[in-house]
Amino acid sequence: MRSPIFPRARVTVVGVLNATPDSFSDGGRFVAGDRIDVDAAVEAALRMQRAGAHVLDVGGESTRPGAADVPVDLEIARVVPILEALSKACELPLSIDTRKGAVARAALEAGADIVNDVSGGRFDPALLAIVAEHGAWLVLGHLRGTPASMQDAPHFDDVLGEVAGELAASVVQAEAAGVAPEQIVVDPGIGFGKRPQDNLALLANAGWLAERLGKPVLVGPSRKAFLGLLTGDPADERDVATAAACAVAVFAGAHAIRVHDVGAGVRAARVGAALREARA
Repeated sequence: MRSPIFPRARVTVVGVLNATPDSFSDGGRFVAGDRIDVDAAVEAALRMQRAGAHVLDVGGESTRPGAADVPVDLEIARVVPILEALSKACELPLSIDTRKGAVARAALEAGADIVNDVSGGRFDPALLAIVAEHGAWLVLGHLRGTPASMQDAPHFDDVLGEVAGELAASVVQAEAAGVAPEQIVVDPGIGFGKRPQDNLALLANAGWLAERLGKPVLVGPSRKAFLGLLTGDPADERDVATAAACAVAVFAGAHAIRVHDVGAGVRAARVGAALREARA
């Protein structure tokens, strides 16, 4: 495993690889019923590698608003064959996008280096000890409720302060479980139980979150609904808006971006980083 995977000296670009039939923008590309198209997933991963991705994030359960939980065995069956193939075919660190300890363990044993938990360790606290046991990196996301309920009238009085406080509690819990402090990244959960104005505030203040929490910040605005509200574009036509949001977040201080269109994300990261360096 390469270390550090999320160095502060660069903007890390994380490519999304969804092994799901129902993800909001790219579900069904590699999964049809019980069939997993591992070869197609590897080809997509290699394209992202060539486009400049630093990390590949594989998920077997949709976390779109309203999504139902996927049984553990099914989630493992979707992601493990892909991770095993990618660990042989790709040179990049691999991430597993899951809230479940059993899935995290199977994925780490299949070659994953990172666990990306959108619930921040709240859904299954056993996941944290599994990450620590494997010496893996951990991305702690901010989420109130579950994907099925998170957009049911979300409300914040102080979105920056509340998200920072809840992520800080997740960091304390993870470190208490034995996760190495230098291998923790935080994600404010763009689109996860947030109003449009909350998403914008979190992106525009990514650097404040990083300073407050003392951790690298990853943001994932890619193709999210709040961008569609701003532009009128459907999910599969939001890559320009995604690039704009990523550039602004990097300018504001984000250390990593999670995107579907890696080529556009790499370019957005370069622009945002250059503007940040030019800031007086």
